[in-house]
Amino acid sequence: MAHGSQKLFGWFGGHGITGTGDFFEGLGFRPGKAFAAMAAIGETFGGFLTLLGVGGALGPVLIVIVMLTAIGSVHYNKGFFISSGGWELNSAYIAAAVAVAFGGNGLYSVDNWLGLQFLTDPAQVAYAFAAALIIVGINLLTRRPAPPAANG
Repeated sequence: MAHGSQKLFGWFGGHGITGTGDFFEGLGFRPGKAFAAMAAIGETFGGFLTLLGVGGALGPVLIVIVMLTAIGSVHYNKGFFISSGGWELNSAYIAAAVAVAFGGNGLYSVDNWLGLQFLTDPAQVAYAFAAALIIVGINLLTRRPAPPAANG
């Protein structure tokens, strides 16, 4: 949630949608602000759903989509360790999200309180993660280089 709110609202030293959108443009995501908004909402809303334990695997799946897209577009070529800008932290977030999704939201979750345990059926969770992989692939395939600068 905190990382998403940096992108979405500029909180916690973040750059908000405009600054994050500019960064996303440099990564080839166009329009940058739209992709920044999607990432920010995915992280913030996904974290919020996971924190409250509502919506079954939806929150963890949103987190995984953002983290895998970040790995594929920013971190993969920098190695594993976060000290080099690698994908170590992203993989920790993914592991935690997958564990929560398959383990269920727990006794003190909103899902449990509302009796929505069917949302953590392992088959549904697996389908949700399969859909997430497709979305990540589409995200990464939509990247395009910046248009050439005008000479003159």
